Formats: sequence, C-alpha cells, structure tokens
Amino acid sequence: MQRRRFIGKTVAGGAWLGGGWSVSQPGIIPAGAEVFVERDLAGEPHKGKVLAAIQPHSDDIPIFAAGTVAKLIREGYTGYLIRTSNDDHAGPGSLGDTAVANEIDNREVARALGLKKTFDLNYRNHSMEEIDLIELKARLIFLFRVLKVDTVVGYDPWGHYEENPDHYVTARAVEAACWMAGGSKDYPEHFRAGIGPHGVREKYYHARGPQLVNRIVDISSVVDRKIEANLANRAQGPAGESGVRLRERLAREGKRLPVLDGDDRAANARYIREFLLDSDRALGRKYGCEYAEAFHYIGPGPGYAPRLDEYIRKNAVPLR
Repeated sequence: MQRRRFIGKTVAGGAWLGGGWSVSQPGIIPAGAEVFVERDLAGEPHKGKVLAAIQPHSDDIPIFAAGTVAKLIREGYTGYLIRTSNDDHAGPGSLGDTAVANEIDNREVARALGLKKTFDLNYRNHSMEEIDLIELKARLIFLFRVLKVDTVVGYDPWGHYEENPDHYVTARAVEAACWMAGGSKDYPEHFRAGIGPHGVREKYYHARGPQLVNRIVDISSVVDRKIEANLANRAQGPAGESGVRLRERLAREGKRLPVLDGDDRAANARYIREFLLDSDRALGRKYGCEYAEAFHYIGPGPGYAPRLDEYIRKNAVPLR
C-alpha cells in the first residue's frame, strides 16, 4: 500500500507525528442520513455464519477493519482471509524477500484475528489493473461458493480518490462476485462438482478516502486484537518496527518519549495505540465509544420473496 513511504517521511525522515496524524480520511455522512452504530452482541449470535475478510495487501484489513473482523469472529462467525496481491512491492529486501515476508505476516494477521485459513491469490503488487477482471471474479465466486460466505469485509468499490490499482480492482471484483456467486448459470462446472450457488448477502466496505458511511462499529472491546493484527505486519505498513525506529531517532537527538519505554514489542504496540488508532479514537468519541471503525454497509434487506410470503400468509384462500 506504500504506507511505508509516509512512515519513512515522518519517522525515518524526522518529521514529528502531530496530533492530527491518521492513515485515513473521515467518511462523508450526508446531512440527515441515518448512521447505525453497531455495538457488541452477547454470546455467539452469528454462529454458523461465514465471514471473508478480503484485502489486496497484508496491512489493509489490520488498519481499516481489524476491530470489526475480531468482533464478528468473537460473536460466532467462522472467518477466512483472502489476499489478492503477492505484496512484492512493500517491504524489505528484494522482491522475492518482500513477497515471502508479507506472506508470513498475512498468516500471522489471520492468527491474531482468529481466522481459520488464508487464501493468497498472488497477483503482482501494484499491477492488478493489467489482469483480467473476469478471472479475479471467477476465483472469488468459487471461494464464496465453496466456503459458503455470508459476509465480506473489504474495500469500498465506490470509495473516492483511491490511487492504488490493487484496491479498486479488488473492490470491483468482490462486489460483482458477491452477486454472481448466487446465480444458477454462472460457472455451471461448480454445480457438477457439487458446489451450489451461494450469494454473499452482507458487506462491510471501508475506504482510505471519502466514502458514504452508514455504519459505525464499536470496536472498543477488541482494540487489543486490532493492535495484535497490526503488530503482525512487520514487513510493511505504519506498524511493525515504527515505535522502535521513532525511539531510536529521538535518542540520537537526545530525546525520549516515555510512551515508547520498554522492550521493542511494547514500544511498537504503544506506537500503534497512540498514533495508528488516532482516527479510530476520534470516530469513537463522536459516537459515544472509545474506538470505532466506519463502513459503507450493505445488508440483505427485506427483498421481494419475504414480502410475498407475508402477503400469501395473510391473503391466500383455499382452492374451491
């Protein structure tokens, strides 16, 4: 995602991380729009449902949606992590070294969030606009059907001013695949293999830039899981060794931040909590919670069939 470029300018380059630092912009909430605040649910009300967290790069879900994913898993979902790129352009060493480091990190992100398995589609980082969108859709449709995915979390296909092609290509493919996976004519070879149609009915879409926000998720009770997921991203992103690097730079200048005291892991965890989660804290304060994440949410809706069923129940009469 090239967030390392930003971190390099702020930490390694010597600029001070001021109070307004954030990796994302607030969403656009139209005047009078209804925004639903999703709170913790007791027990496991989502038991039996399946979640797919979908990211082009190993740091996307950790930064923008790790709290929501952790919350839904705790509430009963079985979860999977699907990564569409090979992340070979964001990390240390050669392209091969970077790809391997991010693959390892991606598995650790899944572990930190309680996800059952990872799927790496391994398209070239920053080059996904050259792939055939139909191919990516087909692969996602297969996964949605075979895993029986009910809910996805990923980039908003309608998010504005997105500069990274991997983000908007993945988002478009996900949106189309969610719908097409429920059809009875697309990819009939799946049906011959015993894999039936299964459309995705619920979507939590996040964005780096402005988006239409209609759902705020309170992640206060799982914020430590979000920190763990970001600690797992050692190869890239504004997590990894950022706290340690900042502490080392300040030491060369004869300065110290008490918040970065302790061992390296503690310093990085506190850096994530203090700086990376700034926007989550600000959003949470606005909606009466400690930490929150913002989404354009698309739910199943009442649909035509349930209304028809209700009408039949009320109005049908016996045949004469």
